[in-house]
Amino acid sequence: MKVVLQRSKEASVSVSGEVVGRIDSGLVLLVGITHEDTKQDAEYVADKVVNLRIFEDEQDKMNHSLLDKGGEILSISQFTLYGDTKKGRRPNFMEAAKPSIAKELYDYFNLCLRNKGVNVATGEFGSMMDVSLVNDGPVTLIIESKS
Repeated sequence: MKVVLQRSKEASVSVSGEVVGRIDSGLVLLVGITHEDTKQDAEYVADKVVNLRIFEDEQDKMNHSLLDKGGEILSISQFTLYGDTKKGRRPNFMEAAKPSIAKELYDYFNLCLRNKGVNVATGEFGSMMDVSLVNDGPVTLIIESKS
């Protein structure tokens, strides 16, 4: 499992011109799932996301987590995170999980985040989405379940 995490001041996602998810201050997650991922991977990444100390304290040091700040999450499924561009000019998506498997694990991942007390808005799995955000910092990190 791979997540690109962006700290944001506000964010939204639209499908066919209609907003389907919106948050105020918090994190935007682009979530990629590979065919080898398990529920344990989702649990690990969810715990890492909510507890990662990437928000500033009073001394402007990254000392607070999303849980500390009471922030929200906008979670967007993104199979293209597993696009392999090493050969040729067209990405190969062989490492991305099949949609039925990916959706089940994506939903479980979002449930894990919610079970930690976080408000989680989502896009629409498998749809063409327009994502808007005001990046805060900017702070952008990549979290992977397998090293």
